[in-house]
Amino acid sequence: MILNTVLILGGIALLSAVLLYLVSKKFEVFVDPKVTAVEEVLPQANCGGCGYPGCSGFANACASATSLEGLFCPVGGAPVMDKVATIVGLAVEAGDPKIAVVRCNGNCAVRPKVNEYVGAKSCKVAHTLYAGQTGCAFGCLGFGDCELACKFGALHINHETGLPEIDEEKCTACNACVKACPKMIIELRKKGPKGRRVFVSCVNKDKGGVAMKACKNACIGCGKCAKECPFDAITVENNLAYIDFNKCRMCRKCVVVCPTGAIHEVNFPPRKPKVEEAAGEAKAPATAPSANAGL
Repeated sequence: MILNTVLILGGIALLSAVLLYLVSKKFEVFVDPKVTAVEEVLPQANCGGCGYPGCSGFANACASATSLEGLFCPVGGAPVMDKVATIVGLAVEAGDPKIAVVRCNGNCAVRPKVNEYVGAKSCKVAHTLYAGQTGCAFGCLGFGDCELACKFGALHINHETGLPEIDEEKCTACNACVKACPKMIIELRKKGPKGRRVFVSCVNKDKGGVAMKACKNACIGCGKCAKECPFDAITVENNLAYIDFNKCRMCRKCVVVCPTGAIHEVNFPPRKPKVEEAAGEAKAPATAPSANAGL
């Protein structure tokens, strides 16, 4: 009986093994070795900045692509994409480094509160309920959804100004903060040579008078910047100016003519006093002597 039991159990085990083998082969999912190889060189941040659901989705897209145009890992940058290109046997498209910028200039001093919000400290929740605590319905809500979304510690809310601030050394342009902001005040822009860039730090589309009443630093859509720009990099639509970073040559003429300071220049050296003004002051005529002098 013991021998029969052993034989029966052995037969069942063998049959089960054969069935499992056949089933595994029948429903086997083929994994392209390139996908595994690409996934291994990715940073595994799973931030979604590439536009795909995690590094695995991006690896699949790269392995099945016929061109790497439009495919870029913002966390790994060019070094990682060079490795990806080698694995999949395609030429990598050179991409300009980008960084997140905050397009809201309405700090607490120039955008006073008109009401007090009592509720969940979440921009997403507050945005679904009403326009915000200030007169500007377009500005930052300040509850820090963007800060929570950043996995690299590159963004923090300044509680004195009420606005988010970007740490340029830590920002990977992963796009997480952009997606987290319900007011859409955060944008990815070219980092620029030496980290220099010029942009309109406002998204208020109200007419000038209304915008100024809500925030003294608001863009009023006057168009002076567009008229001054020699490169046609600035457009004014819906009472709001916007600088195309692909056309901007960072001459900064627009910054000087903006009446509200809504255009920001970042990482530029301090402006030197105008030579013409200094020379004019030096050549200013002396005060004419009194007609009664010497009498």
